[in-house]
Amino acid sequence: MDGTVLVADDDRTIRTVLTQALTRAGCRVHATSSMVTLLRWIEEGKGDLVISDVVMPDGNGLKALPEIARQRPGLPVIIISAQNTIVTAIRAAEAEAWDYLPKPFDLPDLMKRAARALAARPSAAPPPAAGRAPEGDLPLVGRTASMQALYRLVARVMNTDLAALITGESGAGKSLVARAIHDFSDRRSQPFVIVQGADLTGAEGPAGLLGRVRGGTLLFDEIADFDDEAQGRIVRMLDALPDPGPRIIATSQGDLQARLAAGRLRKDLFFRLGGVTLAVPPLRERIEDIALLADHFLARAARDGLGQRLLHPDALAVLRASAWPGNVRQLESVLRQLAVTAQGAEITRAEAEAALAGMQALAPRADEGERLSASVARHLARYFGLHGGALPPPGLYDRILREIEQPLLEIALEATAGNQARCADLLGINRNTLRKKLTDLDIRVTRRRKLM
Repeated sequence: MDGTVLVADDDRTIRTVLTQALTRAGCRVHATSSMVTLLRWIEEGKGDLVISDVVMPDGNGLKALPEIARQRPGLPVIIISAQNTIVTAIRAAEAEAWDYLPKPFDLPDLMKRAARALAARPSAAPPPAAGRAPEGDLPLVGRTASMQALYRLVARVMNTDLAALITGESGAGKSLVARAIHDFSDRRSQPFVIVQGADLTGAEGPAGLLGRVRGGTLLFDEIADFDDEAQGRIVRMLDALPDPGPRIIATSQGDLQARLAAGRLRKDLFFRLGGVTLAVPPLRERIEDIALLADHFLARAARDGLGQRLLHPDALAVLRASAWPGNVRQLESVLRQLAVTAQGAEITRAEAEAALAGMQALAPRADEGERLSASVARHLARYFGLHGGALPPPGLYDRILREIEQPLLEIALEATAGNQARCADLLGINRNTLRKKLTDLDIRVTRRRKLM
């Protein structure tokens, strides 16, 4: 790499790491903890690339982007932020940031993005601004790689005219993603209409539907559940859309390819919905996000007058170990129940276990006899698909092993009532090895009597 990089972050460790890595790569680096200093450097003409945090002691990286663009049009800015929500990713896209990465970020991935920004800077053309989007209270929260990739994809496609197909299990958040695409796009002032079967019949039918939606967004929720006649009407309506017309979004919790092969979905409809596909990962594949979601839902419950509650670490461990067949919607339901029924300000392990009683019997079953390797293969295929043809960030091997290792250790500890000697014996590893893994993964161990 060649060029001068301006780094702004109030975390000294991050400034040091980025300075060392960029310098080794051949860049000149100026690092500061002050937004005022960063803006002064930019005004003086310094820097070929900016890497900036959002929340700074004397300013905000996102809010400074218009001023940076005014002073230095075309200067690429990579935003890094610990605020791991879809709102932050979309705000970064709206403000014409060159790129956005959540904290904690993958250093090799950031270096690759910085190299691309420096290589493209002579002809840099940031994406068009979307205008100011409304504040939201969407539970699209997560710092896992799959959710961050989804956020970036939403930000890229929200102002295109491509039809969007959103896939995922029931309760994973498909309708929330559809709503986010609309609410943060330049169509937000137009209607958002969820299509019902009755909307496609009658004297007016599709014509009346188009009159209602105008230039807004039409959502076909669970598209494969529409019968063959309704699917035919949808195809004819899509073929006759006015220009400009509404944005088309469809959701599906099933495998549309399988339904297509079984004759339950029209081929012509399938192809008309294939503009861009967004896959929403199930909650069991992003366990690291459960704590963030729990905080979000408990805060919402408190605002709704259901009680101010916190999760004890042992209760959180119980939530993390659940299979969550109902995904995020089920997690919200459980936490709202606990906000009402918990005896104290802190939700206990026993209360969490009681709320989840009988949940194992409701867990979705994979095909009988399916091996763990097949489940992992399906997860990895979806994960790679989220990157839209690009490769995931480097370090995939260690990340995937960590995703498998952490729940394995937590469930094994649960099964052995927190007895590390028995747990190590169960796993077939040395006790010192187990202790090191528990420390590295920050897993809390609580001994208790096994009542069986």
